[in-house]
Parts: sequence; C-alpha cells; structure tokens
Amino acid sequence: MKTTGFRTLVLGTPWRNLTYLIIETDEGIVGVGEARILGKTHTVTEFLKDVERHFIGHDPFDIEDLYRRFTLLDFGKPGEVVYTGLALVELAFWDIMGKFTNLPVYKLLGGKVKDKIPAYANGWYTVERDPNQFAEAAQKVVDKGYIGMKFDPFGNGDLELTRKEFHKSMDLIDAVASVAGNRAQIMLELHGRFSPHQAREIANYVEKYEPAWLEEPTRPGDLPALKSVRDHTRLPIATGERLYGAPEFRELWSLGCVDVIQPDITQTGGILEAKKISSNAENYSIMVAPHNVGGIISTAASVSLVFTLRNGKIVEHFNDFADPHVKNAGTNYPEVVDGYFSLPKGPGWGVELDEDFIKDNPPEKYKDIILDPGLNMFVNSQWNQRGQKD
Repeated sequence: MKTTGFRTLVLGTPWRNLTYLIIETDEGIVGVGEARILGKTHTVTEFLKDVERHFIGHDPFDIEDLYRRFTLLDFGKPGEVVYTGLALVELAFWDIMGKFTNLPVYKLLGGKVKDKIPAYANGWYTVERDPNQFAEAAQKVVDKGYIGMKFDPFGNGDLELTRKEFHKSMDLIDAVASVAGNRAQIMLELHGRFSPHQAREIANYVEKYEPAWLEEPTRPGDLPALKSVRDHTRLPIATGERLYGAPEFRELWSLGCVDVIQPDITQTGGILEAKKISSNAENYSIMVAPHNVGGIISTAASVSLVFTLRNGKIVEHFNDFADPHVKNAGTNYPEVVDGYFSLPKGPGWGVELDEDFIKDNPPEKYKDIILDPGLNMFVNSQWNQRGQKD
C-alpha cells in the first residue's frame, strides 16, 4: 500500500485551532490525524507541503522509517513544528493501518492493560477569578462524575506573584478544594510560570489538599529549577507537554525530579514515540498522563495509548466544558462516562470525520494566514475564560 495524496482542514475555536490531516492511499483507505499547535497552525500546514516527500508515496506501515525521514534526513534539529507535522502524518498512518487490518489502534500497540481509563477535566473554570464562581464551576465537574479536575488559578503570574495575587490565587484553590473534597482529586497547573522559590511556597500551601500533582512548576527545560522544587516538597510533580521527541525526556529519567510525565502525542512525534517515552518512564517507576488539549482524534489517540500502558495513569479532557462543539467533528466521540473512558471501538480510531462540519467552523484568518488566538496567559489575567460564551 502507498499513500497518494493529502489535504488539511482546520477547525476554529476561540482559543485553539484543531488541524486535521487526511491522507489517501492507493487501496482506497483514508486515514486521519489531528494536532493542536498554538501560534503555528499556518506554519504546520505549510510545512507539510514542504515535506510531503517524506510521506506521499510511502507505505503507511513503515512508522519507524517515517520518524527517521522527518527527524534525521532533513539534518536540522527537529522542534515543535517538525514533531507536530510528524505526529499528524503518523496518527493518520495508524488510522490507515487499523482500517486495513480491521483492528482498533490499541490492539496494534500491544493490546489493553485495563478495561477502563480514568479521566480528569480541564477547561471547566471559564469564569471570573472569584472563589464563589470557581466553586460553582468545580461543582459542575463533580456533578458530571469526574474524579479529577485540573486548573491554573494564577492569573497572569510570571516568575513570582505579588502578595495580593498570591493570596487571591490561594483563595481560588481553597474554593475548589472545598468542593472537590474526597470526591475528586485536584491537579494544580502552574504552566511553567514560576521561579523555584515561588513554586516552593505554593507547594507548601497546597500540601494539605493532597493534589494529584503540581504541573510544570518552573520553566520547561530548566531542570535545576525543577529539582529545587522536587527537593522541597513531597507532592508529586508532573511535566513533559513541552518536550518534543524522546531525546528531550532523557535528562528527566536520572534526576528523580518527576513523578508523572505528560507527553503530548500530537507534539512529540505521534503515538509510537509517546509509547517509547512511556516505556522508558516505566523503567523509573514514573506514571504517564498524556497532555491532551485536542479534539476527537487526539482524544482517541490519548485514550488508545493509555490503555496499552502498564504505567498509564489518567487522560486529560477539555471538551465537556470548553468548546464542546468540537465533538461534532466526527462520529463515535470517546465520551467520559462516570469519570472514565471506555475501550475504543471500530478499526483505526473508530472515527468518521465530518468534513462539512469542520469547513463550517473555520479558524480566523488574516489574508490567507490562519490566526491562532492562543491564551496570552502571561499578560491577560482572565485568560482562563478561553473566549467562551455564556
């Protein structure tokens, strides 16, 4: 089997664009990949035109050689754009393989380890930074049956907070924790904001709530800062969404400064690369909770991956609370029921893409350039509202 052509579609939302790559083959089988890359959607779609020689005319089953072509044969060191382009193609190829063999992707990756996978909610706190409003929003998460909820209460904090902002942020955490209680565990998202001393102060305050983890407490890639936080708190630390490809995880393994890794399948080279990263993590007794800000394909891929992992922990999910319309991009959306994802059904991703829906919900453009709204979270103190409408 050989690939014969491709096209891209972009589904717009107020704060993120979802890019879909549709690849055709000479067998008549069509595969779909999906990724979200803030600020660079146009760049990635144009990049795929530049590098179509790496996947058009090739056998979709040759995933290892696909990785080699994207990351080695162009010689330059690959980064976020290259790995996202690779992931789009790689995910579409897995969809093709699944359809060709009439098997779901998780079966091709080694089969299931569990019968269901826990989910945690994100994107649920699209309200004013007020304790009562955060508590009301958290109650909706609990009522929907989620067993975990992640949030960033820190406004536009950068390196350190003013004392007023510190106490305001702690009030928001108190409000959410009072609702979560023993029914749902909180995950505290720091978005790589803080210097070590500020992250340590936050960690000390929230220890009483036993959060599942502190996520990216310091700048991504600043491992000495991360280790400083690790050395001063007993709380689990999570990181990895902004590490691209297995080589960038290498230094984490021996430092002992992370308890949960969060590879983003769509930005770290695809599901097989994420599986390799996860297997390395298992050697160090580190759990895996993929970063998942995507739509129907990204979520199906994240769920498929974690079902195959002995050290799989939980899967992130936005689309019950922020931009729920993205669920309509295809059939058989992997829904969360009573806090869990079920095994994917159907060959490949088990999804039939609704191209008309995606075309009817385009991203914003300037001339022919796709615009990425983003969150601007280091400037806009109300970024958490994510452009959602009441």
